[in-house]
Amino acid sequence: MKQPTSASADPLTSSGQSAQVIWDHWQSGQVISTLPESCRPLTPEQGYAAQAQLSIVSGRSVIGWKIAATSTNGQAHINVNGPLAGRLLSGQVFESGATVPSAGNRMRVAEPEFAFAMAQDLPPQATPYTQQQVMAAVASLHPAIEVPDSRLAPFTAAGEAQLLADNACARHFVLGPAAPNVWHNLDLSTYPVHASVEHGNQLKYTRDGTGGNVLGDPRIALTWLANQLSGLGITLQKGHVVTTGTCMVPLELQPGDTVSAEYGQLGSVTMIFSET
Repeated sequence: MKQPTSASADPLTSSGQSAQVIWDHWQSGQVISTLPESCRPLTPEQGYAAQAQLSIVSGRSVIGWKIAATSTNGQAHINVNGPLAGRLLSGQVFESGATVPSAGNRMRVAEPEFAFAMAQDLPPQATPYTQQQVMAAVASLHPAIEVPDSRLAPFTAAGEAQLLADNACARHFVLGPAAPNVWHNLDLSTYPVHASVEHGNQLKYTRDGTGGNVLGDPRIALTWLANQLSGLGITLQKGHVVTTGTCMVPLELQPGDTVSAEYGQLGSVTMIFSET
């Protein structure tokens, strides 16, 4: 069912118009090659401004953040020079074991990730946050899986500003249970993650990765996000979840596949990519 559109979004702003176009295409399942010239963001700042309107036009709340392109391969794939931040919206986050919708998803990949839940606010400040300050604000670490997608086709040619307006390809997200506190003492940069994709009871393939594929360390990625938001005048809020980017080559999916990501002593997370 189509969500109510945005009487509350400012119709005079190009950022509100851009967000409305993106959200309408999400709801219809259609794609667009480029945003209309009248509201097309041309800079990262304009892209983030358009993204900020998505929660307004959709009527959904921001419950956390994702980081895209946290590896050089990922950046090269979508033709950007660095990471991108996107919002996790209510109604698009699932618990481990859930069936995640496949309808309309064109990327059809799952990305095992390290996610952090925040214990306190990190408001904008004049100086960059240190990694120590950011980690002191973390409540818990979680195994997670992101299932991204884009309304821009081809998304690899859309450019940074439009990808940001498209919420950095945020779509669905699966949050696993909190890891034991032993994670504080582990080197996440070398920490291994093992994933498998099955269909029915048949194993299709497995893949491995490490936390080092996430800007060198998931903690570095989280610190990047805190400072990126600070520079945009945004508070990383207590209770928000931040998923830090895929720690392996994304897992190719077909409807009906089951994905499992094993994080050893830190736990596991699973999902089913729906048949329809």
